[in-house]
Amino acid sequence: MSDEPIISIRDLRKTYRLGEVEVPALRGVDLDVQRGEFVSIVGPSGSGKSTLFNILGGLTPPTSGSIQIAGRDLLGMTDSERTELRKTSVGFVFQKYNLLPTLTARDNIEIARHIAHKNGPLDPSFIDVLKLLGIAGRLDHRPRALSGGEQQRVAIARAIVNHPAILLADEPTGNLDTENSTAVLGVLRGLNERLGQTILMITHNPEAAAYGHRIVRMRDGRIE
Repeated sequence: MSDEPIISIRDLRKTYRLGEVEVPALRGVDLDVQRGEFVSIVGPSGSGKSTLFNILGGLTPPTSGSIQIAGRDLLGMTDSERTELRKTSVGFVFQKYNLLPTLTARDNIEIARHIAHKNGPLDPSFIDVLKLLGIAGRLDHRPRALSGGEQQRVAIARAIVNHPAILLADEPTGNLDTENSTAVLGVLRGLNERLGQTILMITHNPEAAAYGHRIVRMRDGRIE
């Protein structure tokens, strides 16, 4: 791992306003994530972990603080620069698979490439990734013909097809049974160990969190 953190957060704060009431979601978060780390963020509902996820992905602006992602100042970016960051440098996996039901698994993956203005067939080297994910033989199936675990693995493939520096996963096993959860978590660990993929995973499940190199606990908008 490089000595330079791929994610560096200092005094990050986020306050939501509900009418005349201010609701603090993040209260001064400091966090470094090294390149190639698999970090699990855990905490009860309302702890701020989903707000942190959305800010890191450039989906929600913070109230104050600083964030460096791969050496770039996230807060200093324009809207178009943040959009480009999401296309090329940050991959997202959510609890819901968000696959388009009328498209095959292959087409669902390739959508991410088209959005990033990449055309042509999948890179042959990515076929090895699909084998690691266990879906190389399922690419011509539509989502309804896939199990929940297979759909989530397609979603993971879509998230990493553009080789993002960081993979953000928000409760990636929340909709899965134990068997499929174990399979998906094993896939994430494999991506980290074999490909060096940096992963930041939000979960409420301590068994899922144990797949990471490091567990970061949040409560009341702070890291404990």
